[in-house]
Amino acid sequence: MMRRRKLSTSLLVLFLVTVLAALYFLHLSSNSVTGKEVQLFPDNLMASSKDRDSLINHAIREQVKELGHRNRRVSSIQDKVDSVAVLLPSWEVLVVVVVSTENKPASSSDDNFYCLFPNNATSLAKFYGVLPFSNAMAFKCVLPRSNRRRSPFYQPVLTRSPGSESQALPAWELPRWSFLVYDSVSTEDDVVLFVKGVNKRQGFNRSPEEFRCVFGDDLKTAVKTPITSSVQEVFRCSHPNLKRLGGERIMVSLEISGELNRQIPSVAYYTPRRKVAPPNPKKLLCACTMVYNSAKFLREWVMYHSEIGVEKFILYDNGSTDDLQKIVDDLNQEGYNVEKMLWIWPKTQEAGFSHGAVYAKDSCVWMMYFDVDEFVFSPSWLNSSNPSKNMLNSLLPRNPDLNRPLIGQISIKCNDFGPSGRKTHPPEGVTQGYTCRRQVEQRHKSVVLLEAVDRSLLNVVHHFGLNQSLYRTVELGLKAAVMNHYKYQAWPEFKNKFRQRVSAYVVDWTKAVNPTSQDRTPGLGFEAIEPQGWAQRFCEVRDERLKKLTQRWFGSNTPNGYKLAWER
Repeated sequence: MMRRRKLSTSLLVLFLVTVLAALYFLHLSSNSVTGKEVQLFPDNLMASSKDRDSLINHAIREQVKELGHRNRRVSSIQDKVDSVAVLLPSWEVLVVVVVSTENKPASSSDDNFYCLFPNNATSLAKFYGVLPFSNAMAFKCVLPRSNRRRSPFYQPVLTRSPGSESQALPAWELPRWSFLVYDSVSTEDDVVLFVKGVNKRQGFNRSPEEFRCVFGDDLKTAVKTPITSSVQEVFRCSHPNLKRLGGERIMVSLEISGELNRQIPSVAYYTPRRKVAPPNPKKLLCACTMVYNSAKFLREWVMYHSEIGVEKFILYDNGSTDDLQKIVDDLNQEGYNVEKMLWIWPKTQEAGFSHGAVYAKDSCVWMMYFDVDEFVFSPSWLNSSNPSKNMLNSLLPRNPDLNRPLIGQISIKCNDFGPSGRKTHPPEGVTQGYTCRRQVEQRHKSVVLLEAVDRSLLNVVHHFGLNQSLYRTVELGLKAAVMNHYKYQAWPEFKNKFRQRVSAYVVDWTKAVNPTSQDRTPGLGFEAIEPQGWAQRFCEVRDERLKKLTQRWFGSNTPNGYKLAWER
């Protein structure tokens, strides 16, 4: 009897301890909900495994619904601007302003805006630009140190009054850039969403049946449509019935279906479909690239490729802080066709190129995807006294084999050039300053027929997936064309390019992640320290062909000495 009594007492104590632990866990998790942090209630402890899982899923579902309501909050702070925010790398907070006719902050850099956080901490908000299509205005501020000490982090509001009291400001959780619906573009037939944190970059794409598009920020009145494609960060779905939606701006998000019905945080807005008459005729060949602080390279790149056949340039600006806009304006005034779009999202080069394939389909026939440090060159041009706009066009297929799928993409191999002894950027241009390269070509870049791109918009930066039932890819030989890639430049330029803006293949060069990627530089390691002998590295073949050719085409004597056309 005594042993049974002790056993019963032990079980009772164990039960009470378990209940108290559950209540404590409930208290800790009340401010944050993730797949790993679930509110457990005392009843759950006595339920069967199946029933307990059902109760846990119900708890997650209810909390996610509440989080969805929180993320669409309207504050009562005086002089505030309605907005949504997201946490970017390096403690930067992006604030997206829902612009309307009655609520539109000035975009002038002279106007002072502040991010006001729930604990009354503030930081200066700088105007960043206007997002394409939605015309939402983007500001950036820094998350104050006092707000970094505990998770979850909370959203700010944008205000003109840094001394505003935030007593009435609810503590809405600040979503991360790595799990976010970050952009949307509408075609005549459907809506394309760009979403981080759902599919893996390569190799794993979740089924479209697992998701739905959600239009509207009120869960009770939102309109949901089925997903028709789910590949990488690109999701496609049907247009909503606008009769059921109201308001000037319509938030669009992605819902993970099933038991949880989890809605992914969003800073994207739906733009209703509009049938725009395409230009007649379309540009035969356009170029698309993503840039970051590349103003000093742009004139040479645009002027060279324009003279050999590129008719339009589309730049996805990944957050440049240099005078890129001024250079773009100057080039357009000089008669070149250069379009710049703000594309602020980190590590989204592939998604940006997918966006470009949709955006430019009505205005361009072929699109060349390459970087501003890459120049197409053909040995057959060496004896040409002047450039011709037919030079690149001659590389495009003309007489397809009727017994085979049409050629929808051509692949051009790359030669990687090294610092060539340079320790600073060559003011005369990269084609003049870097003349020593590696012997074996690395990777390739492509020119794609936009009509041939697979509906999923799948790409791996260097080439697109095609509708294989109709189109195929061909690879050009080195005698036909080569891409001079001025990849390993003088150390200050290389450091600026790769330290924070390295491609999607390597998230952060200072971390030992994906160390065998070809985006990693041989012998560089994981620190931002110039390797010994950097200026002489990657020099196996002296190649001055393009240097001499561009001097013949673009060089001239001026009162200030010998200059290339892009020098100022």
